[in-house]
Amino acid sequence: MDSPLTLSPVLHIGPLPITAPVLISWGLMIGLITLSALATRKLALKPSSLQALLELFVEMIDQQVHDTMLRDPAPYRAPIGSIFLFVLCANWTSIIPGIEPPTAHIETDAALALVVFSSTIGYGIHARGIKGYLATFAEPSWVMIPLNLIEQITRTFSLIVRLFGNVMSGVFVVGIILSLAGLLVPIPLMALDLLTGAVQAYIFAVLATVFIGAAVGEDDPEEEERPS
Repeated sequence: MDSPLTLSPVLHIGPLPITAPVLISWGLMIGLITLSALATRKLALKPSSLQALLELFVEMIDQQVHDTMLRDPAPYRAPIGSIFLFVLCANWTSIIPGIEPPTAHIETDAALALVVFSSTIGYGIHARGIKGYLATFAEPSWVMIPLNLIEQITRTFSLIVRLFGNVMSGVFVVGIILSLAGLLVPIPLMALDLLTGAVQAYIFAVLATVFIGAAVGEDDPEEEERPS
């Protein structure tokens, strides 16, 4: 098994090398977009089983966002839901023989953390304005500015390290046992790996919600409550 820190390109687009995690990530994104388009093109008042499942998923995302941020979840539903689905599917590619999950490579995790970092800044500026967002770094006192700036960076690195470490370690353990014990013995560990992948996707999405919620602040009194 290759080191997760060493990547060899599988093809080149002009001078640009394309690695396996990039190809798998593109495939996942195209697949998720295609499935979403197909699943939502014929919505009805009397939902089918698939539509009911999708509505349940959206409701779970909305409830989590609302409980965490105390805000209307509509503006944050798409990014948080997309992050959760992508990380979940990326983690679960470990069950496909010969494929390592993209999240077992630090480059993918860094890209995901950068998305969260950028979203935090974007939503913070949108909710508070540039001056208001920058002013949050001086809370509760201006002497906290350096610490608050460092916290903004270190928590982004924590997202990278947490996801990378957990997914990569699971891939290594299953791979080692598979090479030593044969095909059937690692099956329980693979089931545990799937559970771990789901938990890591949930944690990553929740932390993204917490970081964005801290940036946008408390709900405005004039903002309507989320409909039940």
